[in-house]
Amino acid sequence: MKPLHLFIVFSCYILISCNPIKQQSTSSFNKETINIFLDNWHKAASEANFDNYFNAMDNISVFVGTDASEVWSKKQFQDFSKPFFDKGKAWSFKKIQRNVYTENDTNFIWFDEILDTWMGVCRGSGVLKQINGKLVIKHYVLSVTVPNEVIDKVIPLKKEKEAKYLRH
Repeated sequence: MKPLHLFIVFSCYILISCNPIKQQSTSSFNKETINIFLDNWHKAASEANFDNYFNAMDNISVFVGTDASEVWSKKQFQDFSKPFFDKGKAWSFKKIQRNVYTENDTNFIWFDEILDTWMGVCRGSGVLKQINGKLVIKHYVLSVTVPNEVIDKVIPLKKEKEAKYLRH
């Protein structure tokens, strides 16, 4: 091998192995811990425990509801939800299935879940982040599922109600 090639290979090795940008994961959360966290979040709503429910959400977080108009900051979602929690009956979402995804080099976690709710089967998906050793919800989306076999019956109902969102 020529000295120049040897120098380039050696230099690349040093740059890659000493890369200061490489970040070690500080995540100590496994999928079981994440599932418990999310199950407890849903449980807090079913028990109308306002503090436990909203303490699981980061101060800068978003909750997207089933209606196209429902994109709430944490504060907006708290204001909407407070009367339900105050009456002692918020909502009860029970996990049927959940997929949790993580990356080794970040503190971000994302998931999707199928839920048994008062609306029937719904899908939830979201993003969690570890902040100072604590999991918090950064973004959550709740969707009503529609079986493909009945979508043709649902579309006309949606179009009528959601026409204001469509631009032609």
